[in-house]
Amino acid sequence: MAETASDALLGVFREPDSVATALDSLRAAGFGGHELTILSGVPYPEGAFGEEPERHRLYVFPFMGAACGFAVALLLVIGTQISYPLVTGGKPILSIPPMVNVMYEGTMLGAVLFTVICIIFESRLPNLTPMPYDPRISEGYIGVLVTRADGRTAAAERALREAGALDIVTHPNAQLAT
Repeated sequence: MAETASDALLGVFREPDSVATALDSLRAAGFGGHELTILSGVPYPEGAFGEEPERHRLYVFPFMGAACGFAVALLLVIGTQISYPLVTGGKPILSIPPMVNVMYEGTMLGAVLFTVICIIFESRLPNLTPMPYDPRISEGYIGVLVTRADGRTAAAERALREAGALDIVTHPNAQLAT
C-alpha cells in the first residue's frame, strides 16, 4: 500500500528532550522502526534522540561493482583481441600487460557506478510521497514524523501531545504562521 499524506503526522518540538520523550511514547503506542523519522535543521549526532540506528549495506556495493566491472572489462579485452587478432612479430594475441590497464579502469568504473547507485537507494531517493512539513524546522525546531499511522492516528497524536508537541501537522502542504 502506498503512503499518502493522511497516513502521516508531524509533531513540532522546540526542545530535544521532548523529542526523546515523544519517541519513547510513540514506541510504547506501537510505532517503531521506519515509521518514525526525526526532521531537524540542526545537525544533531546520530542517536541523540534515542532513535534506532540505521543499518546500511553501502560497503557491499563497491565490491560487487568492482567484481562486475572487472568481469566486463576482462570479457571486453579478451573478446576484442580474439575477434580482431593483430599478430605483430609473432607476439601472443592475448598479452597481459596491455590488458591490465583496461581491467583496472573497468574495475574502478564498476565500483564507482555501483556506489553512486547504492547511495541513491540507501538514501531512499527520490521520495515523491507528499509528507507533512513545517517551515519552523528550518529555524531550529525539531519535527517527529510518524508515517504509516493509518488507523492509529489518534494514538500517535495523543503521544505527541503528551510529550509536549507545539503543533501537529497532518496536511503535506501546511504552512503555519510563526
